[in-house]
Amino acid sequence: MTETRLLLVRHGESVVTVNRVLGGIKSCTGLSELGRQQAAALRDRWSSGEDPEAGVLYASTLPRAIETAEIVNPALGDLELLLEPDLMEMRPGDGDGMYFDELEEAFGPLDFRSRRHQPLVPGAESAEVFWHRTTAALEAVMRRHVGETIVVACHGGVIDIAFRYLLDLPRSGAFDLWTLNTSITEIRVDDAGEQRGRSRLVRYNDHAHLGGLPAETPRAERG
Repeated sequence: MTETRLLLVRHGESVVTVNRVLGGIKSCTGLSELGRQQAAALRDRWSSGEDPEAGVLYASTLPRAIETAEIVNPALGDLELLLEPDLMEMRPGDGDGMYFDELEEAFGPLDFRSRRHQPLVPGAESAEVFWHRTTAALEAVMRRHVGETIVVACHGGVIDIAFRYLLDLPRSGAFDLWTLNTSITEIRVDDAGEQRGRSRLVRYNDHAHLGGLPAETPRAERG
């Protein structure tokens, strides 16, 4: 039985998160100083004997994911970094770069749950489109790398979808996931080719390397 090992790493703390901004492709500027420290801590953890022996490294095309992958890559043997735009966070459309309180002022309460086919803001993806885009990308990555260990630097929303999809869980409700920056979620999948078999959750939110670091950077006040 062939087993594909998927290691999903949420990016380090981002500048847009500290600034309370909805960060998409137009506004994301990468990691905060703490975010870089978090990614370095993961790199050091893997370098010191917990190396996942990965054969493949992916990142979404958002700068915060790319920077995370670049920081940890030396611990993986400086693999070629493969960029996958369909593994980015939900595309925010006209909300890209807006402060969160501005979003609610302009578009009303952001409903992530009950209206899955309706974009949160004009030009954004709906939850349903985000789900299908992300699951298709995950399947494509696993088909390309059957039997390998794949590290993916991505996003909390992507990890939420991967968790629910690969483990055949409800798309929403029942429980919430709160995936920490640079935490590791490991899912192993049998026969991840044309006929994907059973998936097994090995760990979720493994952040042992973050001991001693602050939980977050104090959030900026809107000027």
